[in-house]
Amino acid sequence: MTAALKYRQADSENAPAMLGVERSARGSRWVERLAPGRALIATAIAQAHGLPELLGRVLAARGADTHTASRYLDPSLRTLLPDPARLQDMEKAAERFASAIRAKEPIAVFGDYDVDGAASVALIERYLRAHGQTPTTYIPDRLTEGYGPSEAALTGLAQEGARLILTVDCGTTAEAAIEAANAAGAEIIVIDHHQADEALPPAFAVINPNRQDDLSGQGHLAAAGVVFLFLVAVTRALRREGFYRTLPEPDLLGLLDLVALATVCDVVPLKEANRAFVAQGLKVLRLRHNPGLRALADAARIDAAPTCYTLGFILGPRINAGGRVGASNLGAKLLASDDEIEARAIAAQLEALNTERRAIEEQMLEEAFASAEAFLADDPTRPLLFLAAEGWHKGLIGLIAGRVAERFRLPAFVAALEPDGFATGSARSIASVDLGAAVRAAVHEGLLVKGGGHAMAAGFKLERRKHDALLQFLLERLARPVAQASSLRHLAIDGALSAGGANQELMDLLDRAGPYGPGHPEPRFVFPAHRLSRVRAIKEAHIRCTLHAQDGARIEACAFRVADTPLGALLLQGEGLPLHVAGHLRRSSWQGRETIELMIEDAADPHSAQP
Repeated sequence: MTAALKYRQADSENAPAMLGVERSARGSRWVERLAPGRALIATAIAQAHGLPELLGRVLAARGADTHTASRYLDPSLRTLLPDPARLQDMEKAAERFASAIRAKEPIAVFGDYDVDGAASVALIERYLRAHGQTPTTYIPDRLTEGYGPSEAALTGLAQEGARLILTVDCGTTAEAAIEAANAAGAEIIVIDHHQADEALPPAFAVINPNRQDDLSGQGHLAAAGVVFLFLVAVTRALRREGFYRTLPEPDLLGLLDLVALATVCDVVPLKEANRAFVAQGLKVLRLRHNPGLRALADAARIDAAPTCYTLGFILGPRINAGGRVGASNLGAKLLASDDEIEARAIAAQLEALNTERRAIEEQMLEEAFASAEAFLADDPTRPLLFLAAEGWHKGLIGLIAGRVAERFRLPAFVAALEPDGFATGSARSIASVDLGAAVRAAVHEGLLVKGGGHAMAAGFKLERRKHDALLQFLLERLARPVAQASSLRHLAIDGALSAGGANQELMDLLDRAGPYGPGHPEPRFVFPAHRLSRVRAIKEAHIRCTLHAQDGARIEACAFRVADTPLGALLLQGEGLPLHVAGHLRRSSWQGRETIELMIEDAADPHSAQP
């Protein structure tokens, strides 16, 4: 934890609760996001850049100062793209790949089956096609092969003729598979971003900003971001060799829509280069140059300019649906395709698979919530949830783990029990609790067959007979960090608004400080003592209502998946009553008319708040 973060947390603990809300419907203490010590910086930003005070506060609360505010307002590659050579093994790998392009060596690409993996494979495939080559691509089947390279897959690629194999969004822990590929005559370049142990696999090169000896400071990149830096380095290497004297250089900027998609969908922090990738990638996406993304947007009936929400909640789930309940290679195939007819056919298939995925997920989620309540009934103080069942779809356990973690605000491990005595699982965490490290430690202790991931998400394979020992290990390891995280359960709020203040002018202002996501959170506002009307449940899960200010202004509002939670109960009982309501604003378009909606995240009864 950085000194600055500790300072902000201490500031939040000592500052008075906003509107006196010490415990909201979701059990949070409301605090101002902008620490008191940064109020002057907010004013200075506003004055130096000719901005309204509100935007200065939003920027200062996210780490900007007068010297860096312009990089927040205009996140460009010119100012934010790091030098690829700072990453370990980058120059070595770029030279090797450039050599393979010049010699037209057979090249294969092995990628993960999620959006980040699919986008990474498509980036390399498109880059090679621009150089007149077509690689062999391999996406493992999530259900039968699981995550990462296997010996059979890599040796198979080598036996088919590949002399150079790239593993993208995976490979950092694939020691045995890479050894086998080496023995079969292929060299391996690993391009990854997952947490790494001190010992690395015997690859020709391992490009991973999260390897322990990498000092680049780029550990926040998604795999596609690392691949983009790799392609920049390869282009430089080819340029030095005079390769482009008679050939045009590839349009790397035209590939940023894929990098933006992967960056948002992999939920990595939107800071530094990631902000530039997403901001510039959204501009490329609006041009609709990629036939696969264009076909998918049409299949999903997207008729507005794309945003981070479009990437993360509309396009991303559809691409993932192939790996979850269909063919794992569909996402990469779609993103790499330049054939309009093929792209439309794949997009339609993914749309159908996504509908199927939602139906299966709904049933699993109902069972998982019931299982979680039973798990906590045995001991409500447990610092995590560990749920397992036979018959659960392996392709959806990650989604279920995320929803369970969100609902119960605890790290969640969800496993599908197999008849062969093993279990395949996914885990999702809460802020400040590193699950990736816990899973890797369990592997070292011999409690898991394999496992790894990020701080917020991990995957694992377990022998069912070791379930009790693993659970005890995780309970002991995570008890303290979960307790610390729970003690800091604050809801950070950027300011108070009235319904009349939530207008297009404000949205235009907030857009200037975007894009928003992890590490650069979307602005959250509280609407104090607004009266609720037309409160109603939608599809037995969501709640819609209208908020009325004292001056008569009103704003429509919606809370997703809260109907059977304390927040949902407070809203449903609030018809005609004033409530403090917190959330973020979103543009909504209907029949050509654009309005502003409040997406409710929390609420509190003004009468129970402390003055």
